[in-house]
Amino acid sequence: MKTKKRISTYVLTLIVLISFGIIPFSLNAQEAKIQQAEKQQVVDSIAKLMTNRYVFPDVGKDMGDLVLKNMASGKYDAVSDYNEFGMMLTDDLRSVSNDRHIGVRYNPERIAMEKKAEAEGNEEELEAYYRRFDEANNYNFKTIKILPGNVGYLKFNGFANAAEAGPTAVAALNFLAYTDALIIDLTENGGGSPSLIQLMTTYFFDEPEHLNSFYIREGDQTEQFWTLPWVPGRKMTNTDIYILTSSRTFSGAEEFTYNLKKLERATIVGETTGGGAHPVSMFIINDNFTIGVPFGRAVNPITNTNWEGTGVEPDVKVNKDEAFDVAYQMALEKRLENEEMEELKNQVAWTLDGIKAKNEKFNLDPKKMKEYTGNFGPRVITLQDGALYYQREDRPKMKMIPMKEDVFYFDELQYFRLKFIRENGKIVAVEGMYDNGNTDKNEKG
Repeated sequence: MKTKKRISTYVLTLIVLISFGIIPFSLNAQEAKIQQAEKQQVVDSIAKLMTNRYVFPDVGKDMGDLVLKNMASGKYDAVSDYNEFGMMLTDDLRSVSNDRHIGVRYNPERIAMEKKAEAEGNEEELEAYYRRFDEANNYNFKTIKILPGNVGYLKFNGFANAAEAGPTAVAALNFLAYTDALIIDLTENGGGSPSLIQLMTTYFFDEPEHLNSFYIREGDQTEQFWTLPWVPGRKMTNTDIYILTSSRTFSGAEEFTYNLKKLERATIVGETTGGGAHPVSMFIINDNFTIGVPFGRAVNPITNTNWEGTGVEPDVKVNKDEAFDVAYQMALEKRLENEEMEELKNQVAWTLDGIKAKNEKFNLDPKKMKEYTGNFGPRVITLQDGALYYQREDRPKMKMIPMKEDVFYFDELQYFRLKFIRENGKIVAVEGMYDNGNTDKNEKG
Protein backbone atom coordinates (compact mmCIF):
# COMPACT_ATOMS: atom_id res chain seq x y z
CA MET A 1 0.00 0.00 0.00
CA LYS A 2 1.58 3.26 -1.12
CA THR A 3 0.88 6.74 -2.32
CA LYS A 4 2.49 8.84 -5.07
CA LYS A 5 4.98 11.46 -3.93
CA ARG A 6 3.31 14.07 -6.13
CA ILE A 7 -0.21 13.64 -7.43
CA SER A 8 -1.11 15.77 -10.44
CA THR A 9 -3.78 18.42 -10.22
CA TYR A 10 -5.88 16.33 -12.58
CA VAL A 11 -5.90 13.42 -10.14
CA LEU A 12 -6.65 15.64 -7.15
CA THR A 13 -9.57 17.25 -8.94
CA LEU A 14 -10.71 13.84 -10.15
CA ILE A 15 -10.84 12.64 -6.55
CA VAL A 16 -13.12 15.52 -5.60
CA LEU A 17 -15.42 15.16 -8.59
CA ILE A 18 -15.86 11.41 -8.25
CA SER A 19 -16.23 11.53 -4.46
CA PHE A 20 -18.93 14.17 -4.79
CA GLY A 21 -20.75 12.31 -7.55
CA ILE A 22 -20.21 14.96 -10.22
CA ILE A 23 -18.77 12.42 -12.65
CA PRO A 24 -19.39 8.64 -12.75
CA PHE A 25 -18.05 6.67 -9.80
CA SER A 26 -15.61 4.55 -11.79
CA LEU A 27 -13.74 5.19 -14.98
CA ASN A 28 -13.25 1.48 -15.65
CA ALA A 29 -15.95 -1.15 -15.29
CA GLN A 30 -15.18 -4.84 -15.86
CA GLU A 31 -17.09 -8.06 -15.38
CA ALA A 32 -14.43 -9.60 -13.08
CA LYS A 33 -15.69 -10.77 -9.69
CA ILE A 34 -13.97 -9.71 -6.51
CA GLN A 35 -12.88 -12.53 -4.23
CA GLN A 36 -13.26 -12.70 -0.46
CA ALA A 37 -9.52 -12.54 0.20
CA GLU A 38 -9.20 -9.28 -1.75
CA LYS A 39 -12.17 -7.80 0.09
CA GLN A 40 -10.48 -8.55 3.41
CA GLN A 41 -7.19 -7.04 2.23
CA VAL A 42 -8.96 -3.86 1.04
CA VAL A 43 -10.91 -3.50 4.30
CA ASP A 44 -7.81 -4.07 6.43
CA SER A 45 -5.89 -1.44 4.44
CA ILE A 46 -8.72 1.09 4.66
CA ALA A 47 -9.04 0.60 8.42
CA LYS A 48 -5.30 1.20 8.86
CA LEU A 49 -5.29 4.28 6.61
CA MET A 50 -8.28 5.88 8.30
CA THR A 51 -6.89 5.22 11.76
CA ASN A 52 -3.45 6.59 10.91
CA ARG A 53 -4.19 9.33 8.39
CA TYR A 54 -7.72 10.73 8.69
CA VAL A 55 -7.76 14.31 9.97
CA PHE A 56 -9.70 13.43 13.13
CA PRO A 57 -8.06 10.39 14.79
CA ASP A 58 -11.12 9.28 16.75
CA VAL A 59 -13.40 9.51 13.71
CA GLY A 60 -10.79 7.73 11.61
CA LYS A 61 -10.67 4.86 14.10
CA ASP A 62 -14.46 4.66 14.19
CA MET A 63 -14.58 4.40 10.40
CA GLY A 64 -11.93 1.69 10.40
CA ASP A 65 -13.73 -0.22 13.15
CA LEU A 66 -17.01 -0.06 11.22
CA VAL A 67 -15.70 -1.57 7.98
CA LEU A 68 -13.81 -4.25 9.91
CA LYS A 69 -16.99 -5.08 11.82
CA ASN A 70 -19.05 -5.18 8.63
CA MET A 71 -16.51 -7.48 6.99
CA ALA A 72 -16.53 -9.83 9.98
CA SER A 73 -20.34 -9.88 10.14
CA GLY A 74 -20.64 -10.90 6.49
CA LYS A 75 -22.18 -7.67 5.22
CA TYR A 76 -19.89 -7.68 2.17
CA ASP A 77 -20.06 -11.42 1.45
CA ALA A 78 -22.76 -11.24 -1.22
CA VAL A 79 -21.21 -8.45 -3.26
CA SER A 80 -19.04 -9.59 -6.18
CA ASP A 81 -18.91 -6.49 -8.35
CA TYR A 82 -15.84 -4.29 -7.87
CA ASN A 83 -17.68 -1.03 -8.35
CA GLU A 84 -20.48 -2.02 -6.00
CA PHE A 85 -17.98 -3.01 -3.32
CA GLY A 86 -16.25 0.36 -3.62
CA MET A 87 -19.55 2.19 -3.33
CA MET A 88 -20.60 0.15 -0.28
CA LEU A 89 -17.34 0.95 1.48
CA THR A 90 -17.67 4.62 0.59
CA ASP A 91 -21.21 4.75 1.97
CA ASP A 92 -20.17 3.01 5.19
CA LEU A 93 -17.21 5.32 5.76
CA ARG A 94 -19.30 8.41 5.08
CA SER A 95 -22.04 7.16 7.42
CA VAL A 96 -19.60 7.74 10.28
CA SER A 97 -17.79 10.89 9.15
CA ASN A 98 -20.29 12.51 6.75
CA ASP A 99 -17.13 13.47 4.82
CA ARG A 100 -17.93 13.65 1.12
CA HIS A 101 -14.27 13.81 0.17
CA ILE A 102 -13.91 10.13 1.09
CA GLY A 103 -14.24 7.77 -1.86
CA VAL A 104 -13.17 4.18 -2.52
CA ARG A 105 -12.83 3.67 -6.25
CA TYR A 106 -12.25 0.71 -8.52
CA ASN A 107 -9.76 2.03 -11.03
CA PRO A 108 -7.25 -0.67 -12.15
CA GLU A 109 -6.14 1.00 -15.38
CA ARG A 110 -5.28 4.28 -13.67
CA ILE A 111 -3.42 2.45 -10.89
CA ALA A 112 -1.46 0.41 -13.45
CA MET A 113 -0.40 3.63 -15.17
CA GLU A 114 0.77 5.15 -11.89
CA LYS A 115 2.70 2.05 -10.81
CA LYS A 116 4.29 1.51 -14.21
CA ALA A 117 5.49 5.10 -14.39
CA GLU A 118 6.97 4.91 -10.89
CA ALA A 119 8.67 1.56 -11.53
CA GLU A 120 10.20 2.74 -14.80
CA GLY A 121 11.08 6.19 -13.55
CA ASN A 122 8.75 7.83 -16.08
CA GLU A 123 6.80 10.00 -13.65
CA GLU A 124 7.50 13.11 -15.70
CA GLU A 125 5.93 11.41 -18.71
CA LEU A 126 2.85 10.59 -16.65
CA GLU A 127 2.65 14.16 -15.43
CA ALA A 128 2.79 15.30 -19.04
CA TYR A 129 -0.11 12.96 -19.80
CA TYR A 130 -2.21 14.49 -17.04
CA ARG A 131 -1.18 17.99 -18.04
CA ARG A 132 -2.29 17.32 -21.61
CA PHE A 133 -5.72 16.34 -20.28
CA ASP A 134 -5.92 19.64 -18.39
CA GLU A 135 -4.79 21.61 -21.44
CA ALA A 136 -7.39 19.94 -23.65
CA ASN A 137 -10.02 21.12 -21.15
CA ASN A 138 -8.57 24.66 -20.97
CA TYR A 139 -7.82 24.11 -17.29
CA ASN A 140 -11.59 24.05 -16.62
CA PHE A 141 -12.14 27.65 -17.81
CA LYS A 142 -15.35 27.50 -19.84
CA THR A 143 -16.84 30.98 -20.46
CA ILE A 144 -15.54 34.52 -20.25
CA LYS A 145 -17.44 37.53 -21.55
CA ILE A 146 -18.42 41.12 -20.87
CA LEU A 147 -22.17 41.60 -20.60
CA PRO A 148 -24.12 44.75 -21.44
CA GLY A 149 -23.71 47.25 -18.61
CA ASN A 150 -19.98 46.43 -18.33
CA VAL A 151 -20.55 43.39 -16.13
CA GLY A 152 -17.99 40.61 -16.48
CA TYR A 153 -18.92 36.92 -16.43
CA LEU A 154 -16.45 34.12 -15.70
CA LYS A 155 -17.40 30.45 -15.49
CA PHE A 156 -14.87 27.78 -14.64
CA ASN A 157 -15.41 24.29 -13.25
CA GLY A 158 -12.25 23.50 -11.31
CA PHE A 159 -9.16 25.02 -9.69
CA ALA A 160 -6.18 23.43 -11.42
CA ASN A 161 -2.68 23.95 -10.05
CA ALA A 162 -1.52 27.55 -10.51
CA ALA A 163 1.83 26.39 -11.88
CA GLU A 164 0.03 25.11 -14.98
CA ALA A 165 -3.31 26.99 -15.00
CA GLY A 166 -1.96 30.35 -13.83
CA PRO A 167 -1.47 31.90 -17.30
CA THR A 168 -5.05 31.01 -18.26
CA ALA A 169 -6.46 32.50 -15.05
CA VAL A 170 -4.33 35.63 -15.43
CA ALA A 171 -5.47 36.08 -19.03
CA ALA A 172 -9.11 35.72 -18.00
CA LEU A 173 -8.86 38.24 -15.17
CA ASN A 174 -6.90 40.73 -17.27
CA PHE A 175 -9.56 40.53 -19.97
CA LEU A 176 -12.16 41.43 -17.31
CA ALA A 177 -9.99 44.03 -15.57
CA TYR A 178 -12.04 47.10 -16.52
CA THR A 179 -15.48 45.74 -15.75
CA ASP A 180 -17.47 47.48 -13.02
CA ALA A 181 -18.90 44.21 -11.67
CA LEU A 182 -17.88 40.58 -12.01
CA ILE A 183 -20.06 37.48 -11.83
CA ILE A 184 -18.03 34.33 -11.05
CA ASP A 185 -20.01 31.18 -11.82
CA LEU A 186 -18.98 28.27 -9.58
CA THR A 187 -22.24 26.32 -9.90
CA GLU A 188 -20.40 23.36 -11.48
CA ASN A 189 -17.02 23.84 -9.83
CA GLY A 190 -15.88 20.79 -7.85
CA GLY A 191 -12.75 22.32 -6.33
CA GLY A 192 -9.05 21.61 -6.77
CA SER A 193 -5.83 23.38 -5.84
CA PRO A 194 -5.52 26.15 -3.21
CA SER A 195 -2.67 27.66 -5.25
CA LEU A 196 -5.07 28.89 -7.94
CA ILE A 197 -7.48 30.16 -5.29
CA GLN A 198 -4.59 32.17 -3.85
CA LEU A 199 -3.59 33.57 -7.25
CA MET A 200 -7.07 34.57 -8.39
CA THR A 201 -8.14 36.04 -5.06
CA THR A 202 -5.08 38.30 -5.01
CA TYR A 203 -6.58 40.32 -7.86
CA PHE A 204 -9.40 41.47 -5.56
CA PHE A 205 -7.34 43.04 -2.76
CA ASP A 206 -4.94 45.95 -2.41
CA GLU A 207 -3.41 44.94 0.91
CA PRO A 208 -2.17 41.51 2.06
CA GLU A 209 -4.99 39.31 3.30
CA HIS A 210 -4.86 36.03 5.22
CA LEU A 211 -7.23 33.86 3.19
CA ASN A 212 -7.22 30.47 4.84
CA SER A 213 -5.12 27.96 6.76
CA PHE A 214 -4.94 24.18 6.62
CA TYR A 215 -4.30 22.17 9.76
CA ILE A 216 -2.45 18.97 8.79
CA ARG A 217 -2.74 16.01 11.16
CA GLU A 218 0.65 14.53 10.19
CA GLY A 219 3.25 16.56 12.02
CA ASP A 220 0.57 18.57 13.82
CA GLN A 221 1.29 21.53 11.55
CA THR A 222 -0.63 24.43 10.02
CA GLU A 223 -0.04 25.94 6.59
CA GLN A 224 -1.26 29.49 5.94
CA PHE A 225 -2.43 30.90 2.60
CA TRP A 226 -2.21 34.65 2.03
CA THR A 227 -2.77 36.80 -1.02
CA LEU A 228 0.36 37.05 -3.16
CA PRO A 229 2.64 40.12 -3.03
CA TRP A 230 2.27 40.66 -6.80
CA VAL A 231 0.16 39.51 -9.76
CA PRO A 232 0.54 40.49 -13.44
CA GLY A 233 -1.87 43.06 -14.80
CA ARG A 234 -4.47 45.33 -13.28
CA LYS A 235 -6.09 44.41 -9.98
CA MET A 236 -9.89 44.58 -9.56
CA THR A 237 -10.00 45.99 -6.05
CA ASN A 238 -13.03 48.21 -6.70
CA THR A 239 -15.00 45.75 -8.79
CA ASP A 240 -18.23 44.44 -7.28
CA ILE A 241 -18.06 40.63 -7.13
CA TYR A 242 -20.95 38.17 -7.22
CA ILE A 243 -20.33 34.44 -6.84
CA LEU A 244 -22.90 31.95 -8.13
CA THR A 245 -23.17 28.69 -6.15
CA SER A 246 -25.12 25.44 -6.22
CA SER A 247 -25.28 22.28 -4.15
CA ARG A 248 -22.55 20.97 -6.48
CA THR A 249 -20.12 23.75 -5.61
CA PHE A 250 -17.60 21.81 -3.56
CA SER A 251 -14.25 21.77 -1.78
CA GLY A 252 -11.83 24.38 -3.21
CA ALA A 253 -14.72 26.22 -4.86
CA GLU A 254 -16.28 26.48 -1.42
CA GLU A 255 -13.03 27.79 0.03
CA PHE A 256 -12.87 30.51 -2.63
CA THR A 257 -16.49 31.44 -1.85
CA TYR A 258 -16.11 31.24 1.94
CA ASN A 259 -12.92 33.33 1.93
CA LEU A 260 -14.45 36.17 -0.08
CA LYS A 261 -17.68 36.06 1.89
CA LYS A 262 -15.95 36.31 5.26
CA LEU A 263 -13.68 39.08 3.98
CA GLU A 264 -16.88 40.89 2.85
CA ARG A 265 -15.51 41.11 -0.67
CA ALA A 266 -18.26 39.27 -2.58
CA THR A 267 -22.01 38.70 -2.58
CA ILE A 268 -22.93 35.02 -2.78
CA VAL A 269 -26.01 34.18 -4.87
CA GLY A 270 -27.50 30.73 -5.34
CA GLU A 271 -27.74 27.55 -3.29
CA THR A 272 -25.97 26.28 -0.17
CA THR A 273 -22.78 24.55 -1.26
CA GLY A 274 -21.83 20.88 -0.81
CA GLY A 275 -19.94 21.05 2.48
CA GLY A 276 -16.41 19.71 1.94
CA ALA A 277 -13.58 21.53 3.73
CA HIS A 278 -10.91 18.82 4.07
CA PRO A 279 -7.87 18.54 1.77
CA VAL A 280 -7.54 15.02 0.43
CA SER A 281 -4.81 12.64 -0.77
CA MET A 282 -5.19 9.58 -2.95
CA PHE A 283 -3.76 6.29 -1.71
CA ILE A 284 -3.36 3.17 -3.81
CA ILE A 285 -4.73 0.20 -1.84
CA ASN A 286 -3.90 -2.57 -4.31
CA ASP A 287 -3.97 -3.14 -8.06
CA ASN A 288 -7.70 -2.40 -8.22
CA PHE A 289 -8.68 0.19 -5.61
CA THR A 290 -7.74 3.69 -4.53
CA ILE A 291 -9.12 5.73 -1.67
CA GLY A 292 -9.30 9.46 -1.04
CA VAL A 293 -8.34 10.18 2.57
CA PRO A 294 -8.85 13.68 4.02
CA PHE A 295 -5.67 14.47 5.96
CA GLY A 296 -6.36 18.00 7.21
CA ARG A 297 -9.00 20.66 7.76
CA ALA A 298 -9.50 24.25 6.70
CA VAL A 299 -9.32 26.92 9.40
CA ASN A 300 -10.60 30.34 8.37
CA PRO A 301 -8.68 33.16 10.15
CA ILE A 302 -11.88 35.14 10.77
CA THR A 303 -14.26 32.40 11.94
CA ASN A 304 -11.66 29.87 13.19
CA THR A 305 -13.82 27.20 11.60
CA ASN A 306 -14.91 26.09 8.12
CA TRP A 307 -17.81 24.86 6.00
CA GLU A 308 -17.38 21.10 6.49
CA GLY A 309 -20.76 19.37 6.58
CA THR A 310 -22.71 22.62 6.44
CA GLY A 311 -21.68 24.23 3.17
CA VAL A 312 -21.46 27.94 2.49
CA GLU A 313 -24.74 29.76 2.90
CA PRO A 314 -25.46 32.29 0.13
CA ASP A 315 -26.28 35.90 0.91
CA VAL A 316 -29.15 35.67 -1.56
CA LYS A 317 -30.67 32.20 -1.62
CA VAL A 318 -32.24 31.23 -4.95
CA ASN A 319 -32.33 28.18 -7.21
CA LYS A 320 -29.06 27.81 -9.13
CA ASP A 321 -30.97 28.24 -12.41
CA GLU A 322 -32.09 31.70 -11.26
CA ALA A 323 -28.78 32.76 -9.69
CA PHE A 324 -27.31 34.42 -12.77
CA ASP A 325 -30.37 36.56 -13.51
CA VAL A 326 -30.61 37.66 -9.88
CA ALA A 327 -26.90 38.51 -9.63
CA TYR A 328 -26.88 40.32 -12.95
CA GLN A 329 -29.82 42.49 -11.91
CA MET A 330 -28.16 43.24 -8.56
CA ALA A 331 -24.94 44.22 -10.30
CA LEU A 332 -26.75 46.58 -12.69
CA GLU A 333 -28.78 48.17 -9.90
CA LYS A 334 -25.61 48.96 -7.97
CA ARG A 335 -23.96 50.29 -11.13
CA LEU A 336 -26.92 52.56 -11.81
CA GLU A 337 -26.74 53.86 -8.26
CA ASN A 338 -23.01 54.62 -8.41
CA GLU A 339 -22.42 55.68 -12.03
CA GLU A 340 -21.75 59.40 -12.42
CA MET A 341 -21.40 59.77 -16.21
CA GLU A 342 -24.85 60.46 -17.63
CA GLU A 343 -24.25 58.64 -20.91
CA LEU A 344 -23.03 55.50 -19.14
CA LYS A 345 -25.86 55.77 -16.64
CA ASN A 346 -28.39 55.75 -19.49
CA GLN A 347 -26.75 52.64 -20.96
CA VAL A 348 -26.95 50.85 -17.62
CA ALA A 349 -30.59 51.91 -17.13
CA TRP A 350 -31.46 50.54 -20.59
CA THR A 351 -29.83 47.19 -19.81
CA LEU A 352 -31.37 47.03 -16.33
CA ASP A 353 -34.87 47.63 -17.69
CA GLY A 354 -34.38 44.71 -20.07
CA ILE A 355 -33.11 42.37 -17.36
CA LYS A 356 -35.99 43.31 -15.04
CA ALA A 357 -38.44 42.59 -17.83
CA LYS A 358 -36.93 39.14 -18.36
CA ASN A 359 -36.93 38.36 -14.65
CA GLU A 360 -40.42 39.68 -13.95
CA LYS A 361 -41.98 38.22 -17.14
CA PHE A 362 -44.83 40.62 -17.94
CA ASN A 363 -47.86 38.65 -19.18
CA LEU A 364 -49.83 40.15 -22.04
CA ASP A 365 -53.54 39.35 -22.20
CA PRO A 366 -53.93 37.02 -25.24
CA LYS A 367 -57.24 38.71 -26.05
CA LYS A 368 -55.40 42.00 -26.65
CA MET A 369 -52.72 40.64 -28.97
CA LYS A 370 -54.66 41.19 -32.17
CA GLU A 371 -54.85 44.94 -31.65
CA TYR A 372 -51.07 45.16 -32.09
CA THR A 373 -51.10 43.61 -35.56
CA GLY A 374 -50.94 45.59 -38.78
CA ASN A 375 -48.66 47.47 -41.15
CA PHE A 376 -46.61 50.38 -39.82
CA GLY A 377 -44.67 51.66 -42.82
CA PRO A 378 -41.81 49.20 -43.37
CA ARG A 379 -42.70 47.41 -40.14
CA VAL A 380 -45.22 44.56 -40.07
CA ILE A 381 -46.69 42.98 -36.94
CA THR A 382 -48.38 39.57 -37.23
CA LEU A 383 -50.00 37.11 -34.83
CA GLN A 384 -48.97 33.47 -35.22
CA ASP A 385 -49.64 30.53 -32.88
CA GLY A 386 -50.48 32.79 -29.96
CA ALA A 387 -47.41 35.02 -30.29
CA LEU A 388 -46.69 38.39 -31.89
CA TYR A 389 -43.94 38.68 -34.53
CA TYR A 390 -42.12 41.69 -35.88
CA GLN A 391 -40.56 42.06 -39.31
CA ARG A 392 -39.00 45.04 -41.02
CA GLU A 393 -38.92 44.79 -44.82
CA ASP A 394 -37.03 41.67 -45.86
CA ARG A 395 -35.17 41.24 -42.56
CA PRO A 396 -35.69 38.14 -40.37
CA LYS A 397 -38.97 37.81 -38.50
CA MET A 398 -38.56 38.04 -34.72
CA LYS A 399 -40.78 37.09 -31.81
CA MET A 400 -41.97 40.05 -29.73
CA ILE A 401 -41.58 39.66 -25.96
CA PRO A 402 -43.80 41.93 -23.81
CA MET A 403 -41.74 44.14 -21.53
CA LYS A 404 -44.63 46.15 -20.13
CA GLU A 405 -47.88 47.56 -21.48
CA ASP A 406 -47.34 48.53 -25.15
CA VAL A 407 -43.54 47.97 -25.04
CA PHE A 408 -41.76 44.91 -26.45
CA TYR A 409 -38.18 43.67 -26.63
CA PHE A 410 -36.37 41.06 -28.74
CA ASP A 411 -33.87 38.40 -27.77
CA GLU A 412 -32.04 38.95 -31.05
CA LEU A 413 -31.66 42.74 -30.71
CA GLN A 414 -30.61 43.90 -27.27
CA TYR A 415 -30.16 47.46 -28.52
CA PHE A 416 -33.72 47.82 -29.88
CA ARG A 417 -37.26 47.93 -28.44
CA LEU A 418 -40.66 48.67 -29.94
CA LYS A 419 -43.25 50.95 -28.37
CA PHE A 420 -46.87 51.26 -29.51
CA ILE A 421 -48.42 54.72 -29.47
CA ARG A 422 -52.11 55.18 -28.71
CA GLU A 423 -54.61 57.97 -29.23
CA ASN A 424 -57.99 57.70 -27.53
CA GLY A 425 -57.13 54.12 -26.57
CA LYS A 426 -56.37 52.96 -30.13
CA ILE A 427 -52.95 52.11 -31.54
CA VAL A 428 -51.98 54.65 -34.20
CA ALA A 429 -48.21 54.22 -34.56
CA VAL A 430 -45.08 52.38 -33.45
CA GLU A 431 -41.86 53.90 -32.24
CA GLY A 432 -38.50 52.16 -32.49
CA MET A 433 -36.34 52.90 -29.45
CA TYR A 434 -32.57 52.42 -29.43
CA ASP A 435 -30.10 52.13 -26.58
CA ASN A 436 -28.27 55.28 -27.75
CA GLY A 437 -31.40 57.36 -27.18
CA ASN A 438 -32.48 57.61 -30.81
CA THR A 439 -36.05 56.83 -31.91
CA ASP A 440 -37.93 56.44 -35.19
CA LYS A 441 -41.69 56.44 -35.68
CA ASN A 442 -44.09 54.88 -38.21
CA GLU A 443 -47.83 55.53 -38.49
CA LYS A 444 -50.22 52.62 -38.79
CA GLY A 445 -51.35 52.06 -42.39
